[in-house]
Amino acid sequence: MLLIQNGYVKTMAGPDIPGGCVLIGDDGKIAAVGENLTAPEGTQVIDAQGRLVTPGCVDAHCHIGLDNQAMGWEGRDYNEIIDPITPHLRAIDSINPMDEAFPLALQGGVTSACTGPGSANVVGGTFVALKLYGKRVDKMIIKDPIAMKCAFGENPKRCYGQSMKKSPTTRMATAALLREVLFKTQRYLADKEAGKNPPFDIKLEAMIPVIKGELPLKAHAHRADDILTSIRIAKEFGVKLTLDHCTDGSLIADELAEEGYPAFVGPSLGGKSKIELANKSFTTPKELSDAGLTISIITDAPVIPIQYLPMCAALAINAGLDTETAWKAITINPANSTGIGDRVGSLEPGKDGDVVIWTADPMTTVGAESYTTIVDGKVVYQA
Repeated sequence: MLLIQNGYVKTMAGPDIPGGCVLIGDDGKIAAVGENLTAPEGTQVIDAQGRLVTPGCVDAHCHIGLDNQAMGWEGRDYNEIIDPITPHLRAIDSINPMDEAFPLALQGGVTSACTGPGSANVVGGTFVALKLYGKRVDKMIIKDPIAMKCAFGENPKRCYGQSMKKSPTTRMATAALLREVLFKTQRYLADKEAGKNPPFDIKLEAMIPVIKGELPLKAHAHRADDILTSIRIAKEFGVKLTLDHCTDGSLIADELAEEGYPAFVGPSLGGKSKIELANKSFTTPKELSDAGLTISIITDAPVIPIQYLPMCAALAINAGLDTETAWKAITINPANSTGIGDRVGSLEPGKDGDVVIWTADPMTTVGAESYTTIVDGKVVYQA
């Protein structure tokens, strides 16, 4: 067992607990959170010495392990730019847990991430949620799959229309290709359920959970019209959806509030490398939150190195977002919005023992990072 005591505990499930404790059982699950907790003899005890204690941060959208740091083409395993429709690809088959981004994430207080294919393809394959500590991806998985990646806007047009002179060259074609695979999956599933035994199609098999509402589309969309196109298609087929990047979200915040889809905002740090990023701003999380949307802040790592996820939340606070919402945007909101909130995102009995003890409050102190990072009840980083 492991007992963290004398910390300022931010549970993300209720009020903060000054002088609080977190008890983690031998199973790696949180056993209790509160004041003046005791543990059996032999329990490992960590004195937080008044430091801030929070759940491990969660990144709802990145490419960690698929786009390896300090590598060129050898480590770029996130876009299969051959066919714009590749739903049968699985993130787990490209993830390299030895990528140096993983230990840097733990040092930065990020313990879980949703990672997967990039946005070159109209349909790119499945994302996975995993812990950021381990040697073998199969043992790091929280949930697989969590979403089917799809992409709108400039990237599919550039990768196929500009580079390969093939469809899609327009936004119309991107939408049409997505509709086509959704229509084909509907028919394929209906034939299977009717006992017609259609010829096996691995792409359509991969899309069945989307059509059945078991797996959301994870829609890369920056520009306002692309965001609304993703919603239009999701509603046409009655499928689930998350809005990833949502750069122009503030321009249509009232429209998005009517729809209620989760918004994963970012990456908001860095230059505006293409036209659809013209309205990139750290004010967007506040504007969407004020409109009533559930927001998460994302790094899109390695676009922003994943260890700087808390810093991105701090910059959103500087742009007007309230502190509690900013913490939610990198803990419980991404956990709940990606379907892993039963495991991570808050400090509650029964959840995974993923805890960060901070050197200082990362929302107010430049350079704050983890003093101690704990994953599944095990200390995996110590400053």
